[in-house]
Amino acid sequence: MFPLHRGRRLRTNESIRSLVRETSLSPADFMFPMFIAEGENYKVEIPSMPGIFRRSIDLTVEEVKEIFALGIRAVNIYVKVSENLKDNTGKEAWNQDGLMQNAIRAIKAACPEMIVMPDVALDPYSIYGHDGIIANGDVENDSTNAALVKMAVSHAQAGADFVAPSDMMDGRVLRLREGLDAAGFHNVGIMSYSAKYASAFYGPFRDALDSAPVDATEIPKDKKTYQMDYANRIEAIKEALWDVEEGADMVMVKPGIAYLDIVREVKNAVNVPVTVYHVSGEYAMIKAAAERGWLDHDKIMMEQLMCIKRAGASLISTYFAKEAAILLNK
Repeated sequence: MFPLHRGRRLRTNESIRSLVRETSLSPADFMFPMFIAEGENYKVEIPSMPGIFRRSIDLTVEEVKEIFALGIRAVNIYVKVSENLKDNTGKEAWNQDGLMQNAIRAIKAACPEMIVMPDVALDPYSIYGHDGIIANGDVENDSTNAALVKMAVSHAQAGADFVAPSDMMDGRVLRLREGLDAAGFHNVGIMSYSAKYASAFYGPFRDALDSAPVDATEIPKDKKTYQMDYANRIEAIKEALWDVEEGADMVMVKPGIAYLDIVREVKNAVNVPVTVYHVSGEYAMIKAAAERGWLDHDKIMMEQLMCIKRAGASLISTYFAKEAAILLNK
Protein backbone atom coordinates (compact mmCIF):
# COMPACT_ATOMS: atom_id res chain seq x y z
CA MET A 1 0.00 0.00 0.00
CA PHE A 2 2.84 2.41 -0.76
CA PRO A 3 2.92 5.39 -0.33
CA LEU A 4 0.51 5.14 2.64
CA HIS A 5 2.82 2.60 4.26
CA ARG A 6 6.56 3.17 4.37
CA GLY A 7 8.51 0.56 6.31
CA ARG A 8 11.52 2.82 6.53
CA ARG A 9 9.70 5.15 8.97
CA LEU A 10 10.39 2.55 11.67
CA ARG A 11 14.09 2.37 10.72
CA THR A 12 14.85 6.11 10.68
CA ASN A 13 17.27 6.13 13.61
CA GLU A 14 18.52 3.88 16.42
CA SER A 15 16.03 5.24 18.96
CA ILE A 16 13.09 4.27 16.76
CA ARG A 17 14.68 0.94 15.84
CA SER A 18 15.16 0.13 19.53
CA LEU A 19 11.50 0.95 20.27
CA VAL A 20 10.19 -1.59 17.76
CA ARG A 21 12.92 -4.23 18.04
CA GLU A 22 11.28 -7.64 18.31
CA THR A 23 14.14 -9.60 19.88
CA SER A 24 16.66 -8.70 22.56
CA LEU A 25 19.69 -10.36 24.12
CA SER A 26 20.98 -10.29 27.68
CA PRO A 27 23.73 -12.24 29.50
CA ALA A 28 20.97 -14.27 31.18
CA ASP A 29 20.17 -15.76 27.75
CA PHE A 30 23.53 -17.56 27.69
CA MET A 31 24.93 -20.77 29.10
CA PHE A 32 28.70 -21.17 29.03
CA PRO A 33 30.12 -24.62 28.10
CA MET A 34 33.24 -25.34 30.16
CA PHE A 35 35.91 -28.03 29.87
CA ILE A 36 37.43 -29.37 33.07
CA ALA A 37 40.69 -31.29 33.45
CA GLU A 38 42.58 -32.94 36.27
CA GLY A 39 45.26 -31.07 38.19
CA GLU A 40 45.69 -27.76 39.93
CA ASN A 41 46.34 -24.30 38.50
CA TYR A 42 46.05 -25.90 35.06
CA LYS A 43 44.84 -23.93 32.05
CA VAL A 44 45.50 -24.91 28.43
CA GLU A 45 43.95 -23.29 25.38
CA ILE A 46 42.22 -25.60 22.89
CA PRO A 47 44.03 -24.99 19.57
CA SER A 48 40.91 -25.26 17.39
CA MET A 49 38.90 -23.01 19.75
CA PRO A 50 40.84 -19.79 20.40
CA GLY A 51 39.92 -18.27 23.76
CA ILE A 52 38.46 -21.51 25.15
CA PHE A 53 40.45 -23.49 27.70
CA ARG A 54 40.60 -26.73 29.58
CA ARG A 55 40.88 -25.73 33.21
CA SER A 56 41.48 -27.52 36.48
CA ILE A 57 38.67 -27.28 39.03
CA ASP A 58 40.27 -24.41 40.99
CA LEU A 59 40.57 -22.22 37.89
CA THR A 60 37.14 -23.30 36.67
CA VAL A 61 35.66 -21.99 39.92
CA GLU A 62 37.38 -18.63 39.43
CA GLU A 63 36.02 -18.40 35.88
CA VAL A 64 32.52 -19.31 37.08
CA LYS A 65 32.56 -16.48 39.61
CA GLU A 66 33.73 -14.07 36.92
CA ILE A 67 31.00 -14.98 34.43
CA PHE A 68 28.34 -14.94 37.15
CA ALA A 69 29.33 -11.33 37.87
CA LEU A 70 28.73 -10.61 34.15
CA GLY A 71 25.14 -11.88 34.43
CA ILE A 72 25.54 -15.41 33.04
CA ARG A 73 23.48 -17.78 35.14
CA ALA A 74 24.19 -21.27 33.75
CA VAL A 75 27.18 -23.45 32.90
CA ASN A 76 27.19 -26.68 30.97
CA ILE A 77 30.24 -28.70 32.05
CA TYR A 78 32.31 -31.43 30.43
CA VAL A 79 35.33 -33.33 31.70
CA LYS A 80 38.49 -34.60 30.03
CA VAL A 81 39.01 -38.00 31.59
CA SER A 82 42.42 -39.63 32.00
CA GLU A 83 43.00 -42.52 29.59
CA ASN A 84 43.58 -44.99 32.42
CA LEU A 85 40.04 -44.35 33.70
CA LYS A 86 38.33 -45.22 30.41
CA ASP A 87 36.72 -48.58 29.66
CA ASN A 88 33.61 -49.92 27.90
CA THR A 89 31.33 -49.71 30.95
CA GLY A 90 31.76 -46.02 31.71
CA LYS A 91 31.90 -46.79 35.43
CA GLU A 92 34.10 -43.77 36.17
CA ALA A 93 31.11 -41.64 35.13
CA TRP A 94 29.35 -42.32 38.43
CA ASN A 95 32.38 -42.30 40.71
CA GLN A 96 31.37 -40.01 43.58
CA ASP A 97 34.96 -38.81 43.80
CA GLY A 98 35.24 -38.39 40.03
CA LEU A 99 36.33 -35.25 38.23
CA MET A 100 32.79 -34.27 37.22
CA GLN A 101 31.33 -34.83 40.67
CA ASN A 102 34.11 -32.88 42.37
CA ALA A 103 33.71 -30.06 39.86
CA ILE A 104 29.97 -29.80 40.51
CA ARG A 105 30.53 -29.64 44.27
CA ALA A 106 33.25 -27.00 43.92
CA ILE A 107 31.19 -24.76 41.62
CA LYS A 108 28.08 -24.96 43.80
CA ALA A 109 30.11 -24.26 46.95
CA ALA A 110 31.77 -21.19 45.44
CA CYS A 111 28.78 -19.83 43.50
CA PRO A 112 25.54 -21.43 44.80
CA GLU A 113 23.26 -19.47 42.46
CA MET A 114 25.04 -20.60 39.29
CA ILE A 115 22.92 -23.23 37.55
CA VAL A 116 25.10 -26.25 36.85
CA MET A 117 24.12 -28.62 34.02
CA PRO A 118 26.65 -31.47 33.69
CA ASP A 119 26.83 -33.47 30.50
CA VAL A 120 25.37 -36.98 30.68
CA ALA A 121 26.97 -39.26 28.09
CA LEU A 122 29.61 -41.95 28.20
CA ASP A 123 31.92 -40.79 25.40
CA PRO A 124 34.47 -39.04 27.66
CA TYR A 125 34.70 -42.28 29.68
CA SER A 126 34.67 -44.75 26.78
CA ILE A 127 37.71 -46.47 25.31
CA TYR A 128 35.79 -46.36 22.03
CA GLY A 129 34.76 -42.68 22.08
CA HIS A 130 31.09 -43.56 21.74
CA ASP A 131 28.22 -42.22 23.84
CA GLY A 132 27.27 -45.66 25.13
CA ILE A 133 28.33 -49.22 25.83
CA ILE A 134 29.52 -51.23 22.84
CA ALA A 135 27.99 -54.71 22.46
CA ASN A 136 27.81 -56.89 19.36
CA GLY A 137 29.44 -54.21 17.23
CA ASP A 138 27.00 -51.41 18.07
CA VAL A 139 26.06 -48.99 20.86
CA GLU A 140 23.69 -50.97 23.06
CA ASN A 141 20.71 -48.81 23.98
CA ASP A 142 19.20 -50.21 27.17
CA SER A 143 22.39 -51.07 29.06
CA THR A 144 23.64 -47.58 28.19
CA ASN A 145 20.47 -46.10 29.70
CA ALA A 146 21.09 -47.99 32.93
CA ALA A 147 24.62 -46.53 33.07
CA LEU A 148 23.33 -43.03 32.33
CA VAL A 149 20.90 -43.26 35.26
CA LYS A 150 23.76 -44.03 37.65
CA MET A 151 25.73 -41.15 36.15
CA ALA A 152 22.85 -38.67 36.47
CA VAL A 153 22.06 -39.67 40.06
CA SER A 154 25.73 -39.15 40.99
CA HIS A 155 25.55 -35.66 39.46
CA ALA A 156 22.42 -34.89 41.46
CA GLN A 157 24.08 -36.13 44.64
CA ALA A 158 26.98 -33.76 43.94
CA GLY A 159 24.59 -30.80 43.61
CA ALA A 160 23.69 -30.47 39.93
CA ASP A 161 20.60 -28.37 39.20
CA PHE A 162 19.87 -30.09 35.87
CA VAL A 163 21.33 -33.10 34.12
CA ALA A 164 21.93 -32.78 30.40
CA PRO A 165 21.76 -36.09 28.51
CA SER A 166 23.53 -35.66 25.17
CA ASP A 167 23.69 -39.34 24.20
CA MET A 168 20.56 -39.69 22.02
CA MET A 169 19.65 -43.16 23.32
CA ASP A 170 15.99 -44.08 22.95
CA GLY A 171 13.99 -43.72 26.17
CA ARG A 172 16.79 -42.27 28.25
CA VAL A 173 14.80 -39.25 29.47
CA LEU A 174 12.14 -41.51 30.99
CA ARG A 175 14.77 -43.71 32.61
CA LEU A 176 16.61 -40.66 33.99
CA ARG A 177 13.40 -39.17 35.39
CA GLU A 178 12.48 -42.45 37.04
CA GLY A 179 15.99 -42.87 38.43
CA LEU A 180 16.26 -39.34 39.78
CA ASP A 181 12.83 -39.54 41.39
CA ALA A 182 13.58 -42.92 42.96
CA ALA A 183 16.74 -41.44 44.48
CA GLY A 184 14.77 -38.50 45.93
CA PHE A 185 15.86 -35.88 43.39
CA HIS A 186 12.42 -34.78 42.23
CA ASN A 187 13.56 -31.18 41.78
CA VAL A 188 16.63 -31.90 39.66
CA GLY A 189 15.66 -31.04 36.09
CA ILE A 190 16.47 -32.64 32.76
CA MET A 191 17.67 -30.61 29.81
CA SER A 192 17.57 -33.14 27.01
CA TYR A 193 19.60 -32.94 23.82
CA SER A 194 16.47 -33.89 21.89
CA ALA A 195 17.45 -32.99 18.33
CA LYS A 196 21.18 -33.63 18.23
CA TYR A 197 22.35 -34.11 14.68
CA ALA A 198 25.28 -36.18 13.43
CA SER A 199 27.14 -33.05 12.43
CA ALA A 200 30.64 -32.22 11.22
CA PHE A 201 30.44 -29.02 13.27
CA TYR A 202 31.54 -30.88 16.43
CA GLY A 203 35.18 -31.37 15.44
CA PRO A 204 36.81 -28.84 17.79
CA PHE A 205 34.73 -30.11 20.73
CA ARG A 206 36.08 -33.61 20.20
CA ASP A 207 39.58 -32.14 20.19
CA ALA A 208 38.81 -30.54 23.55
CA LEU A 209 37.79 -33.81 25.21
CA ASP A 210 39.65 -36.33 23.05
CA SER A 211 36.29 -38.05 22.60
CA ALA A 212 36.06 -38.83 18.89
CA PRO A 213 35.12 -42.43 17.98
CA VAL A 214 38.21 -44.58 17.61
CA ASP A 215 39.00 -46.18 14.27
CA ALA A 216 38.31 -49.89 14.82
CA THR A 217 36.64 -52.41 12.55
CA GLU A 218 34.49 -53.96 15.30
CA ILE A 219 32.61 -50.77 16.19
CA PRO A 220 30.67 -48.04 14.33
CA LYS A 221 33.03 -45.54 12.70
CA ASP A 222 30.74 -42.62 13.55
CA LYS A 223 27.67 -41.73 15.65
CA LYS A 224 25.04 -41.91 12.93
CA THR A 225 23.20 -44.87 14.47
CA TYR A 226 22.07 -42.65 17.36
CA GLN A 227 22.58 -39.00 16.39
CA MET A 228 20.12 -37.64 13.82
CA ASP A 229 20.46 -37.44 10.05
CA TYR A 230 20.88 -33.78 9.13
CA ALA A 231 18.55 -34.25 6.16
CA ASN A 232 15.60 -34.71 8.54
CA ARG A 233 13.22 -32.13 9.98
CA ILE A 234 10.06 -33.95 11.10
CA GLU A 235 12.15 -36.43 13.06
CA ALA A 236 13.44 -33.58 15.24
CA ILE A 237 9.90 -32.59 16.21
CA LYS A 238 9.07 -36.20 17.03
CA GLU A 239 12.19 -36.60 19.20
CA ALA A 240 11.47 -33.38 21.09
CA LEU A 241 7.84 -34.34 21.72
CA TRP A 242 8.87 -37.78 22.94
CA ASP A 243 11.37 -36.25 25.37
CA VAL A 244 8.76 -33.86 26.77
CA GLU A 245 6.36 -36.78 27.24
CA GLU A 246 9.13 -38.67 29.06
CA GLY A 247 9.70 -35.79 31.48
CA ALA A 248 12.22 -33.38 29.92
CA ASP A 249 12.04 -29.89 31.45
CA MET A 250 13.94 -28.34 28.53
CA VAL A 251 14.81 -29.62 25.07
CA MET A 252 17.85 -28.77 22.98
CA VAL A 253 18.57 -28.40 19.29
CA LYS A 254 22.21 -28.92 18.29
CA PRO A 255 23.96 -27.42 16.23
CA GLY A 256 22.66 -23.86 16.09
CA ILE A 257 23.03 -21.51 13.12
CA ALA A 258 22.76 -24.19 10.42
CA TYR A 259 19.62 -25.56 12.11
CA LEU A 260 17.47 -22.49 12.80
CA ASP A 261 14.59 -23.99 10.84
CA ILE A 262 14.62 -26.88 13.32
CA VAL A 263 14.75 -24.48 16.27
CA ARG A 264 11.59 -22.75 15.09
CA GLU A 265 9.80 -26.02 14.34
CA VAL A 266 10.62 -27.41 17.78
CA LYS A 267 9.69 -24.14 19.48
CA ASN A 268 6.29 -24.24 17.80
CA ALA A 269 5.74 -27.87 18.80
CA VAL A 270 6.67 -28.01 22.50
CA ASN A 271 5.56 -26.20 25.62
CA VAL A 272 8.91 -26.23 27.42
CA PRO A 273 11.97 -23.96 27.01
CA VAL A 274 14.13 -24.65 23.97
CA THR A 275 17.91 -24.50 24.34
CA VAL A 276 20.16 -24.12 21.32
CA TYR A 277 23.80 -25.20 21.29
CA HIS A 278 25.90 -22.80 19.23
CA VAL A 279 28.58 -25.41 18.73
CA SER A 280 32.36 -25.51 18.57
CA GLY A 281 32.63 -25.57 14.77
CA GLU A 282 30.36 -22.54 14.45
CA TYR A 283 32.53 -20.75 17.02
CA ALA A 284 35.78 -21.78 15.34
CA MET A 285 34.64 -20.58 11.90
CA ILE A 286 33.93 -17.07 13.19
CA LYS A 287 37.25 -16.97 15.05
CA ALA A 288 39.19 -18.11 11.98
CA ALA A 289 37.47 -15.70 9.60
CA ALA A 290 37.91 -12.80 12.03
CA GLU A 291 41.61 -13.58 12.48
CA ARG A 292 42.02 -13.27 8.70
CA GLY A 293 40.12 -10.01 8.63
CA TRP A 294 37.29 -11.49 6.57
CA LEU A 295 34.55 -10.75 9.15
CA ASP A 296 34.00 -8.25 11.95
CA HIS A 297 34.20 -10.56 14.95
CA ASP A 298 31.92 -8.77 17.40
CA LYS A 299 29.29 -7.85 14.82
CA ILE A 300 28.98 -11.37 13.42
CA MET A 301 29.04 -12.88 16.93
CA MET A 302 26.14 -10.72 18.07
CA GLU A 303 24.23 -11.21 14.82
CA GLN A 304 24.41 -14.98 15.09
CA LEU A 305 23.36 -14.97 18.75
CA MET A 306 20.45 -12.64 18.00
CA CYS A 307 19.35 -14.88 15.12
CA ILE A 308 19.37 -17.94 17.38
CA LYS A 309 17.26 -16.09 19.94
CA ARG A 310 14.91 -14.82 17.20
CA ALA A 311 14.42 -18.36 15.91
CA GLY A 312 12.99 -19.39 19.29
CA ALA A 313 15.80 -20.13 21.73
CA SER A 314 15.03 -19.59 25.40
CA LEU A 315 18.67 -20.29 26.28
CA ILE A 316 21.79 -20.35 24.11
CA SER A 317 24.72 -22.56 25.05
CA THR A 318 27.60 -20.75 23.39
CA TYR A 319 31.37 -20.43 23.66
CA PHE A 320 30.82 -16.74 22.97
CA ALA A 321 28.86 -16.32 26.23
CA LYS A 322 31.56 -14.43 28.12
CA GLU A 323 32.59 -12.20 25.21
CA ALA A 324 28.97 -11.41 24.35
CA ALA A 325 28.11 -10.67 27.99
CA ILE A 326 31.02 -8.22 28.25
CA LEU A 327 29.85 -6.49 25.09
CA LEU A 328 26.23 -6.32 26.25
CA ASN A 329 27.24 -4.95 29.64
CA LYS A 330 29.10 -2.12 27.93
